[in-house]
Amino acid sequence: MIMEEHIYISDMHQHENKEISGFYLAQEKELREGKGGMYMRLKLRDRSGAATANVWKDAQKVSELFEAGDIVHVRAQVVNYKGQIQLTVQQLRYADKSEFDMGNFIAKSRFEADFLAQRFWDFVDKVENEHLNRLLHVIFDDKEFFMRFIEAPAAKGWHHNYMHGLVEHCVAVAALCEFVSTQYPVSMDLLIAGALLHDAAKTMEYTGQASIEFTDAGRLLGHLSMGDQMVVLAAAQIPGFPDELLLNLRHLILSHHGEYEKASVRLPQTLEAVILHHCDNLDAQAAGVSQLVDAAAPEAVWSEFDRLNNRYYRLVRI
Repeated sequence: MIMEEHIYISDMHQHENKEISGFYLAQEKELREGKGGMYMRLKLRDRSGAATANVWKDAQKVSELFEAGDIVHVRAQVVNYKGQIQLTVQQLRYADKSEFDMGNFIAKSRFEADFLAQRFWDFVDKVENEHLNRLLHVIFDDKEFFMRFIEAPAAKGWHHNYMHGLVEHCVAVAALCEFVSTQYPVSMDLLIAGALLHDAAKTMEYTGQASIEFTDAGRLLGHLSMGDQMVVLAAAQIPGFPDELLLNLRHLILSHHGEYEKASVRLPQTLEAVILHHCDNLDAQAAGVSQLVDAAAPEAVWSEFDRLNNRYYRLVRI
């Protein structure tokens, strides 16, 4: 079967007011009540980004043809709505795996995996405390686990939600923590170890590459609890691992979400924990906003609406 040429979402501004057809991942779908009856709002994605799409006609019937996470074939009009590229869908159908190249839908970090891995191990080498350094090696020297860690996304839908996103995020948080360690009286070794480990259990929380979904363990336990267990089991393999050091490291992992409302097991109650939470949140929020800004059309003044933080972002062009 000859596959049609794929038009990437990042290039759709070049096709404004034209009809396009192609295969896209239906990342989200939602039936809504409008003035003219029911319509369907979609988020279509490929490896270059995402775009909003609307099905105005026979929305309920079309919705029954596929599920969120499926690849669909669409024929649609490219429109500019308030500075944002959107698609008005005329036809949509479920797509068979033989019809498309899955590589078109697997988004990756802008950084090469080898570069991120080297950055990661450079930070491991900076941890001078012998017990913390040994613990990092116990966990990450496992080649199968490290490969999953390198390939994993850091989130399902907001920040670093792409292949190699997890290691990119952990390295960025470690870099922020290293800088902050020069400004305040904290243990840099503990902070860097916490930064490298804080989200490591996301390797078990998410599954999939094109469409990222929660595993059963991810839903029932979450990466904070699983990360704590991972650290406890690793420390048990290291003779004489100090109880106080383990307690402080576990607290970093269990409190890094910062608030109970954001699924934190504990509130940050050490200076290191406060710093890790804010460095983690800084990178996550900045990366998430950057993804929205990058997805905006070249002439756009404002980003798409950020439903997580309930705001738009103005694009600064200086």
